[in-house]
Amino acid sequence: MHTLLAAYAPLILLIYLMVKPNSMASSKALPLCAFVAYALALWQGGQSLAVVHANVISGILLAFTPLAIIGGAVFLFKSMEITGALDTLKQGLNQVSSNHIAQLMIVGWAFAFLIEGASGFGTPAAIAAPVLCGLGFAPLRVAMFCLVLNTVPVTFGAMGTPVWFGLSLLSLPQSTLMASAQYAAGMNTLIAPVIVFIALRLVMPDWRCIFRNGLFVLLATCACTLPYLALSFYSVEFPSLLGGFVGLVLTVLLARFGIGLDKIAGTENRGAGQADSLNKPSTRALIKAAFPLWGTILLLVVTRLPELGLKGLLQATEPYVAVSFGWLGQLSVSTSLVVTLSSILDTTTQWRHSLLYVPSLIPFVVIALASVVSYGPGEFSTRMKSICGQTASRMINPLWALLGALVFVNMMMLGDADSAVSHIGGHLASLAGDNWAFFAPVLGALGSFFSGSATISNLTFSGIQYTIAAELGLPLAVTMALQNVGAAMGNMVCINNIVAVTAILGLQHQDGNILKRTAVVLLLYAVLAGTMGAVLAAVLR
Repeated sequence: MHTLLAAYAPLILLIYLMVKPNSMASSKALPLCAFVAYALALWQGGQSLAVVHANVISGILLAFTPLAIIGGAVFLFKSMEITGALDTLKQGLNQVSSNHIAQLMIVGWAFAFLIEGASGFGTPAAIAAPVLCGLGFAPLRVAMFCLVLNTVPVTFGAMGTPVWFGLSLLSLPQSTLMASAQYAAGMNTLIAPVIVFIALRLVMPDWRCIFRNGLFVLLATCACTLPYLALSFYSVEFPSLLGGFVGLVLTVLLARFGIGLDKIAGTENRGAGQADSLNKPSTRALIKAAFPLWGTILLLVVTRLPELGLKGLLQATEPYVAVSFGWLGQLSVSTSLVVTLSSILDTTTQWRHSLLYVPSLIPFVVIALASVVSYGPGEFSTRMKSICGQTASRMINPLWALLGALVFVNMMMLGDADSAVSHIGGHLASLAGDNWAFFAPVLGALGSFFSGSATISNLTFSGIQYTIAAELGLPLAVTMALQNVGAAMGNMVCINNIVAVTAILGLQHQDGNILKRTAVVLLLYAVLAGTMGAVLAAVLR
């Protein structure tokens, strides 16, 4: 019993600190909870001191990945803001449609859907949220909107990684893997309209406005999810990427011709951020202003498609330079700038960061630099000084929050089958018993909450799901589908993602407020997915 209590303690403390009245900022709560988890790991004594401290070091180094992504995203959008590209895009989007619902669906749903399929790593919210804020939507509402909608496409994530890699440790037959992908896509497709309407309500205060545009919302939702579902029968790599592309094109066309849109509803004044519809930029100016967006997508796709060869090149791990730091570890840097620190404190713990593959330098910084140059080389140094200064000031709070978050995650996952996360997962399974199909998505969401990654959630909990399915006689493909859906929906409550989007939007001390609101949506998502899973399992048994 004391082991189970020790497993739950840091998690309960974290949730309490972040959702209580006068909640503690994540930049303080996460380091504090990381220290509690560290102290419990030492007290329980299940791992040697070297292993515990090696995982602390690994957690600190792992924080460099989300920090690099957030920094790159902030850098890109500060460049758009300072060069005036963001103002031009606002005017251009108002040319497509001045309807606020249409703008939200184009940027926050279809466009973000496409970005998730190309990159993952929390990039969709990082790209979509500042654009929506630039259009005049309230930053706090935009943060929740983007987090809630960055769920459905996450099931397949960046080129199908959560499926083909996340479930790889189970060595599932190809037929079972594909069936689980199809079931997951089917569940998400059915749930998506409900989640989209709720996400819109987080931004728009009036249900009547949303329902007057309800036909457009349904058409735009299905424009992404139906191709996504169809593609899941042929591949796990492309449902989100191509589904998002088809959906974006169709959504823009629907908005341009006003199909399903109310002529009046959804066009009320939002305040000073609203673009002046009388200023109509030329097509050339729009293409130039949109370069940071379409250039980012193009570079992401080019570097992620294995067939083009750049993906393997950017991820090559053959050491070019290797340096020994004795018992501290072995540092190596490959020709592709993949930095690896292995044998940390003479343990098997290691850390790796792909400097060129993680979406930071490529595409964010590269595209931002090219964009700033295109607006006049003469003002390059002045603009860059402003962009760098504003980016650095935005990174202070997420620095401490993410350092705490990644150490916290490592402490909770320390010990593999004997880890706190595994104890929590096993306890939840024992409580659910024969009703496990109804609760299986919650375990997947728990993994994403801890790790910030649907892929890591699948790697961590798919084995537990496999064992439970075998013990209870549940269809394996359905159980894996529920794990994958849960891992995707957990994205909306993931602390890493919440910290990232609040940092990018410059929100202060709102992490707990966002967590409380998105957790309610998560609960509804879990009920819908669990119900579908239970019905499907009963039919297939």
